[in-house]
Amino acid sequence: MKAVKDGSRVLWYESLGFGLILLVSWLNRLVGLPQILIGRDPNIEKWRDAFMETMVILLIWAFVHSITKRLVDRLHHLEGLVRVCAWCRRVGHGERWMKMEDYFSEGLNIGTTHGVCPECMTDVQEDTKRFYRSKEAIPLGERPAPINPAG
Repeated sequence: MKAVKDGSRVLWYESLGFGLILLVSWLNRLVGLPQILIGRDPNIEKWRDAFMETMVILLIWAFVHSITKRLVDRLHHLEGLVRVCAWCRRVGHGERWMKMEDYFSEGLNIGTTHGVCPECMTDVQEDTKRFYRSKEAIPLGERPAPINPAG
């Protein structure tokens, strides 16, 4: 599964839409779209009006763009979270629950390997030392006989 978790496409489409609105607005000022479309009498309008119209469109675009960006960023954050079972540590992937290693390989196309973190290494070393100390504390005659695999 290859998920596209990038909202930049939405923002580009939004910006393109506002760009088209600006283009139509300026075409209206330059060539007189009402005259071309419905045969209306041309009237020469002031450039200041065209500039003010452009500023209003750009302000609305900035407001809509910032809100959309925040929403897309929030959605991206929420989609980035992984559902992990609190009891068995399996990962929810769609309707299935799978081992974390399987999720990484199938859901994210990431291979996994194993290692031991420093805290667990310390715990294992302490457990090993305690095991050998407890084995030494048992008198030699009371120790179980070693298993001979040859028979």
